[in-house]
Amino acid sequence: MAFWNWGRKIVDQKSRVVITGFGLVSPLGLDIDLFWQRLVQGESAIRPFVGLPLDALPVSCGGQCLEFTGAAEEYGPVDGVLKRNIRKNQKVMAREIEMGVAAAQRAIFHSGIAGLTRDPDRYGVSFASDLILTRPEEFIDGVRGCYPDGPVTGPVDLKRWPNDGLPKVNPLWLLKYLPNMPASHVAIFNDFRGPNNSLTVREAGNNLVLGESMSVIRRGWSDCMVVGATGSRIHPQRSVHTALQEELATQRDNPAEMARPFDRSRDGSVLGEGAGAVVLERLDLAQERGVKIWGEVVGTGSSMSGPISESNRVERLRQGIINAVEAAVQQAGSLLPKSFHIHAHGAGTKAGDRAEQEAILELSSRHNWGAVPVVAAKSYMGSLGAGSAAVEFIASLVSLDRGHLFEVLNFRDADLPGIRMAKKEDPSQDGFIHLSYSPQGQVSAVIVKRFAP
Repeated sequence: MAFWNWGRKIVDQKSRVVITGFGLVSPLGLDIDLFWQRLVQGESAIRPFVGLPLDALPVSCGGQCLEFTGAAEEYGPVDGVLKRNIRKNQKVMAREIEMGVAAAQRAIFHSGIAGLTRDPDRYGVSFASDLILTRPEEFIDGVRGCYPDGPVTGPVDLKRWPNDGLPKVNPLWLLKYLPNMPASHVAIFNDFRGPNNSLTVREAGNNLVLGESMSVIRRGWSDCMVVGATGSRIHPQRSVHTALQEELATQRDNPAEMARPFDRSRDGSVLGEGAGAVVLERLDLAQERGVKIWGEVVGTGSSMSGPISESNRVERLRQGIINAVEAAVQQAGSLLPKSFHIHAHGAGTKAGDRAEQEAILELSSRHNWGAVPVVAAKSYMGSLGAGSAAVEFIASLVSLDRGHLFEVLNFRDADLPGIRMAKKEDPSQDGFIHLSYSPQGQVSAVIVKRFAP
């Protein structure tokens, strides 16, 4: 029996895609209830960095995941075998990979698929990340071997690198930084032999892997996909790159006031780290299991805003956001929620936030949506790189379950009239649209609806 028309293709009941679990590693914590409690209480996770080489970083405060140490117990209720496998493989996991795998494992346990008797060929993984940069200390011993007059004296002789430097580098170092490794580890740990893919599209990646995974399930290639993203801007090299290429928020006496999405006084993004993952499942199979369904993914869209310069940044990004949302709305069709909130990218930059505001106002006018409430979790955590959208997506999922939203921290005055920043007493509506974009102009959007059988 046909359920709805999507273009010229008839999609049946078995192709509805729902969310049955999620997990995160965030600056606001690992536990979902604690994460939500901190959001609704307005508790910022932006604070002075701990245990980092501050002399190598452009700022000394940000959204650090202090509750994640990498211990196997932080990957969820793992059994003895999985705990040993995690510990064994951590020697080839950078911190971003550890966070991504931990978030995915927590999602797997949360959804209840960990203990299922299942066909491994019908379970897949799709993960997004930034390009994961090597930490400089990986090469310390090798560089020391290139000093002709002994350790750290005289000039470095790079001609000595092949014979005296490279042999001192851990032969497995590259495996710690490959962006496809989060999906690889998750698949291996859980014997998921279905579709497996990795995207490196920075902040836009999470919504793109959600869209891809929804399509994979609808086409019948998989019954279940573990989908997520991980990222970090707290890194000796990544942080410097970000400071050189993007606007960073001014350091303040109170670090909690640094992230100011959409406020007229905003002056840049805040460095952060984190990861999130969700489990997407075919509706009929989820119902057979009798598990809780947190929402239904009904539409996704993407756009490339084109070459961006200082003169056209707002115009191009605004149009890219509109294009991505329109594509998601078209795909959702009659399943588009009757009411929803928008989880904005909310980077806190002058041009980026202006473009989002203009796009939201135009879309609201075009579709008669009215004053849609807007949230922005970056006001609590800063920019987590590719992990931002995944953690924000989960924040909106939980808000659907709890029935209300959380406020945007530090918001006082918008650039444009008509933008409605959410308060914690505002209802979370029947669904949400999540927006995300990269500094290079790649834009993605996803629409989730409160599940109704």
